[in-house]
Amino acid sequence: MQVKGSYQTELIEDKRIMMEKRRVLTGITTTGIPHLGNYVGAIRPAIEASRDPANESFYFLADLHALIKCHDPKRVDESRRAIAATWLALGLDTDNSVFYRQSDIPEITELTWLLTCVCSKGLMNRAHAYKAVAQENEEEGSSDPDKGVTMGLFSYPVLMAADILMFNATDIPVGRDQIQHIEMARDVAQRFNHIYKGQYFTLPEARVDDEVAVLGGLDGRKMSKSYNNTIPLFETEKKLLKLIRKIKTNSLEPGEPKETEGCTLFQIWQAFATPEQTAEMRKRYEDGIGWGEMKNDLFELVNDHLKEPRARYEELMNDMGYVEEVLRKGADRARAEAAPLMDQLRKAVGFGSFV
Repeated sequence: MQVKGSYQTELIEDKRIMMEKRRVLTGITTTGIPHLGNYVGAIRPAIEASRDPANESFYFLADLHALIKCHDPKRVDESRRAIAATWLALGLDTDNSVFYRQSDIPEITELTWLLTCVCSKGLMNRAHAYKAVAQENEEEGSSDPDKGVTMGLFSYPVLMAADILMFNATDIPVGRDQIQHIEMARDVAQRFNHIYKGQYFTLPEARVDDEVAVLGGLDGRKMSKSYNNTIPLFETEKKLLKLIRKIKTNSLEPGEPKETEGCTLFQIWQAFATPEQTAEMRKRYEDGIGWGEMKNDLFELVNDHLKEPRARYEELMNDMGYVEEVLRKGADRARAEAAPLMDQLRKAVGFGSFV
């Protein structure tokens, strides 16, 4: 009897754990090459989450989103390859997570249309990206506030909603500037559930981690492709050293005490160093470390951290057959999740079989 009781307890515990699992979803737009800021702010936390058995993790290459900003097929293709290889080289656990290309899941584009048909134009009018372009046109004196606005740009929050709702994700890690899109996804989900009288979609929640570092770039501004101030993640050692030496600093001489606050070099150091190494470097700033010495030490720290993943990345870029296999398996797993829900949604809107 004791054995039976113990077994029943284990079953109850297993069920409780399954019910408490959170479904985490993250998309990576394929319009550029990953840089140090991407790694620290998004890739590293996501890969750590992929190893957490408490999460069901979905990570995808947002190549449909890429077409909104980029009409250069070569650039999109190169970015897809580089980003896929980067995530795998850095240790993404593809056994405990689903890793796929957005464009490999036709259910997502079908769901986008179903959601578009219940989404109000007024909601899209309030999207930050659209409003920013409209305001820029107004400031430039254009008679057309929608100049340069494609329907992809205008309605991409609906595609983002489809990405999330297709898998009923519960937790969406985003920066504060993306919270609006999660709120829009909730609005559209609630609207669909109401119109078709069912709980088809789980309402997602934005997860903002204020502890995640935002790195400065070569010029001191936020590291961003838009500012052309990035340090690509897997540059060669020679180019990495050259770029680190280009990081902007003040004119304080060696021996003069220096502030860590607002210093891009220290910010990057802190993102890669242990707490002990960070404390030691803080003391060296107080003692007046020279900028040349700091840059050389920073290069050694970052290069040691990336040496093995860089070698793995180069192997993967020369073996895209393996990367393709991983993504196809991920797409199969994603579609196994998407197809049953899509069948249910088709019936809900009146697209059921005649027999």
